[in-house]
Amino acid sequence: MTDMLISPTMLRSNPDRVVILPFSISVNPRDSAMGAMSRVTRICNAISAMSPDTVREELEIVNRDFTGRHWQTRGIFLDRFKAMQAMQGGMEHLDEDHMALIGAYFCHEYSYQAAAVMNPSVVVHPDQSNSNGGTNFIMSTRTVGEGHISTISFREGTFYKDGTMELKPEADFAVAAKPLGNAPLDGAITVHGHQACPISETVLFPVTRSQTNGLEDLRMVKFIDENGAAAIMGTYTAYNGREIACECFETSDFRSFRLTPFRGAASQHKGLGFFPRKINGRWAAVGRLDHESIFYLESDDKYTWNNGDKILGPEAPWELIQMGNCGSPIELDEGWLVLTHGVGPVRRYSLGAALLDKNDPRIILARSKEPLLSPSEDNREGYVPNVIYTCGALRCGEWIFMPYGVADSSIHFASIKIKDLLAHLGFDATAAQKDAAE
Repeated sequence: MTDMLISPTMLRSNPDRVVILPFSISVNPRDSAMGAMSRVTRICNAISAMSPDTVREELEIVNRDFTGRHWQTRGIFLDRFKAMQAMQGGMEHLDEDHMALIGAYFCHEYSYQAAAVMNPSVVVHPDQSNSNGGTNFIMSTRTVGEGHISTISFREGTFYKDGTMELKPEADFAVAAKPLGNAPLDGAITVHGHQACPISETVLFPVTRSQTNGLEDLRMVKFIDENGAAAIMGTYTAYNGREIACECFETSDFRSFRLTPFRGAASQHKGLGFFPRKINGRWAAVGRLDHESIFYLESDDKYTWNNGDKILGPEAPWELIQMGNCGSPIELDEGWLVLTHGVGPVRRYSLGAALLDKNDPRIILARSKEPLLSPSEDNREGYVPNVIYTCGALRCGEWIFMPYGVADSSIHFASIKIKDLLAHLGFDATAAQKDAAE
């Protein structure tokens, strides 16, 4: 679309981005020539028996190879030792070097975005200092590593009044957020990033059984409650290798994150997107309940979502296979803007939009007849070709700022003025105002 600005900035997968994660070895005893002894016990006993000089020599090798690649490696190793001690018991007599070396043996590096980075969403940054008249933002990304495990990571940047943007430099290290104490296998959980880490260093990994194979496609939104208090909320898809479930993301500071499974019929479908405020006193969302159309849903409980009203279905050739929302609705003076995706021939994903009535979002005021953005010769190749996709955009003054994924492999950035987007939808604001007055 000629009125859309495409930034030259682009993010691609980066195998150099690594975190240290627990390395798990079976603790069950196994028969061997040594008798019944678990591998964990054998390893811990061997390290415990090492002389202080040997331990220091081994730690020097570990520090040489890994300290420059990670933040506070010794603290990570000591935390891992505590987890192993709680599992095994004993080892109270060990000095700190022995503890750190045992912890190192039960850790491993994981390149969390070696395969892909994609499907971003974006919200206003809580800190607007040094924005130079623009809008500071936080962008979530879906990062994919070994075993096709999806994680959630973040980048910071600034969007400017001329429609351009820039990202802050990527942090040197990345750190996995983790729960405090023993994590529950099911249900709600809070994970914590390190308080001293920049937001762009924090990575959210699967913790519960429903998330085993990944946290996918976070759709963030800044939610304002009836008292004017703000929080960042969102939804994401939890995948366990067999089934998907929609779960809730909540944070106030991007330091701790509450992850809560949804209840109800809609919890088994992808793509739920919160409205940024309540509608007529109720929580509201858009989502896909039939695998091909967009529904409007309301609830008295933000964690329980059932059935809703179908508001948009496939019509145009470019969306005939299926369509869905791309993130949360954006409030404009003219109505609620919903970005959409449509799937056409040869499984080609394109982006469109729709405008919903401000008071009753079940009413469609306008929708894309043609795609807003589609794969082209210079942005169609990748891990999954012919896909353009986003999990959310942001209103910045007269602009809509939209990061988007290409071919499940990279992230690009576009911006379009609201007036041009409304023109694309064929919406006549003057005529609408006249009709409302009459």
